Amino acid sequence: MKQPYNTALYMRLSRDDENFGDSVSIETQRTILRQYAKDNGLHVVSEYIDDGWSGTNFDRPNFQRMMEDVEAGKINCIATKDLSRFGREHVMMDYYLEFVFPEKQVRYIAVAENEDTEKGLSDFVPFKNLFNEWFAKDTSRKVKTALHAKFAAGQRTFAYAPLGYIRHPEIKNSIAIDEETRWIIEKIFDLAFHGAGAAKITKTLIEEEVPCAGWLNFKRYGTFAHIYEGQSEEKAYAWTVAQVKSILKDETYIGNSVHNKQTNISYKNKKKIRKPQDEWFRVENTHEAIISKDVFEQVQRQIANRRRQQKDATTQIFSGLVKCADCGWSMRFGTNNQNKKPYSHYTCSQYGQGLKQCSSHYIRYDTLYTYVLARIQDWTRQAQEDEKALLQNLLQGGDKERALSTKKQTMELAKAEKRKAEVDRLFAKMYEDWAAERITAYNFNMMSQKYQTEQQELTEKIERLSAELESEKQTTVDAETWISLIKQYANPTELTAELLNTLIEKIVIHEATTVDGMREQNIDIYYRLIGKIE
Repeated sequence: MKQPYNTALYMRLSRDDENFGDSVSIETQRTILRQYAKDNGLHVVSEYIDDGWSGTNFDRPNFQRMMEDVEAGKINCIATKDLSRFGREHVMMDYYLEFVFPEKQVRYIAVAENEDTEKGLSDFVPFKNLFNEWFAKDTSRKVKTALHAKFAAGQRTFAYAPLGYIRHPEIKNSIAIDEETRWIIEKIFDLAFHGAGAAKITKTLIEEEVPCAGWLNFKRYGTFAHIYEGQSEEKAYAWTVAQVKSILKDETYIGNSVHNKQTNISYKNKKKIRKPQDEWFRVENTHEAIISKDVFEQVQRQIANRRRQQKDATTQIFSGLVKCADCGWSMRFGTNNQNKKPYSHYTCSQYGQGLKQCSSHYIRYDTLYTYVLARIQDWTRQAQEDEKALLQNLLQGGDKERALSTKKQTMELAKAEKRKAEVDRLFAKMYEDWAAERITAYNFNMMSQKYQTEQQELTEKIERLSAELESEKQTTVDAETWISLIKQYANPTELTAELLNTLIEKIVIHEATTVDGMREQNIDIYYRLIGKIE
C-alpha cells in the first residue's frame, strides 16, 4: 500500500526577493504548491510561511516550527516552489537533503525544478544549492551597492520619519519638516543649549506632557499598537533619557543623513554589529534642517564637557575621568568635613562596596589637582618653546605603550585566525566523513552545531581585534592635532572641566606605597589622541 503523505507547504520570501515581483511572491508560491498537492493527492496538514527571512538563515521561526512537527511525526512530506525557497546555504541544504530527511523518512519536493527525493534527486542538486548560495551572496553585494548609490544621491531608507519630520509628499526616499511636531525638537535643543542635561530635559518633557515619537506614530498611523493600545494617558509622555540623548546627537536635525552605522556580520549571519565612526557614510544637506549647525555644535560641546553637579551645587571637574589602576572602576569623590579645614579626596568606588576586592587608592583632591595642572603647564610650555621637538617626543613616548598593546592584540588575532582555519578544515573533513559513513549521524549532528558556534565566535573575535588594532594606530596627525589643542590653553593657571575633557581621556590612580617613611603614589595621565606619555 502506498504511504500516505502528510504534507507541509513551505513558503519563504526575503526582502531582496521582493525586487523580482510576483514570480516569487508568497501568493504565487501558495498557488503553485496547492495545485501540485491537489494534482498529486498530497494531504496538506499545514502551511508554513517565513516572510522577510533570508534563505541563509535556518533559524526562521516557521521553518523551525515545521521541523518540530516533523520531529513530532505530524509531517512526512515537505514541498517548496524550488530549492532556494527551502534555503540558500549549501552545507545546510546538503545536511537536510542527505541526512535529516532520509533519517526521518521525509519526502522532499521542489516543484518548479522537478526534484523529488522519492524519485531520487538529480546529480545537479549540489550545484543548484551552490548557485543559490552564490546568488544570495551576490544579491547582498548588489543591495549594498544600490543602497550606497541611494545614499550618495541624498536619499534615505526608513520605516518611520524621525520626530519633527514626515515622509516628503513629492520626493521619494526623502523627508520634509513636520510643522506639527518640529516644536518638540526645537524645545529639546533649546533646553540643551541653555545648559539642561538629558535627564533634566526628559523630566521637563514628561512634566509638560510633551508627546513622544512612538505615541505620535500610534495616533497617526496605528503603529506600535501593542505598546500603546489601551494604555493610560501617561504612556503618551513616557520619554526616556536614551531617546533624548539620541535626538541631541542626531545630525538629521541639521540637514545631514548618516548611513552605514551598523552592518551584518556577513550575508549568512544577519547579526548586527556597530561600525566605527570613520566608516559611517555622511551626506550633508540632504533635506531642510530644523536646528542650526551653530546650535547643534554648541550642544555637542556641552554634552562632551558636562560634569555631574554635587549636592552643594558645585561642579566636580574631574568627574568621570579618574579611574582605579587595579580594578578599572571610577574613583568616588568625597569630602572630609570633620577637620577644621575640610578637604576633598578620591577613593576607589569598589572599595568597601562588597562587589570586588580592591583597596582604597586614596588620593587628595588638591594633590591630584596640583599634579595635573603642573603636567599640562609643562606641555603648554614645550609647545610654545619648540613645537617640533614636542612632536617628536610625543611620537616616541607613545611608541612603547602602543607597541605593547599592538603586540598583544596581534598575537591574539593570529591565534584566532589560525584556530578559525583549523575549525573550517575540521568541519569540512567531518562532513566528508559523514558523507562516507565513517562517523555516525548522531556525532555529525552534535559536532556540526559545536563547530558552527565556534566559527561564529571566532569570526566575531577576529573582527573585533582587527577593529581594535586599526583604532589603536597612532599617527603623526594625531600628535599634531593634540599639540594644536594644547596650544589653545597656553599658560593655564587653573583647571576647568572643558580643558580636562578636551585634553585628557582618563587619569589612573595607583595604590600609594611608603618608602623610607615617605608616601609615594603613581598617577598615569592618558591624553586624548596620544595616550599615556612620560
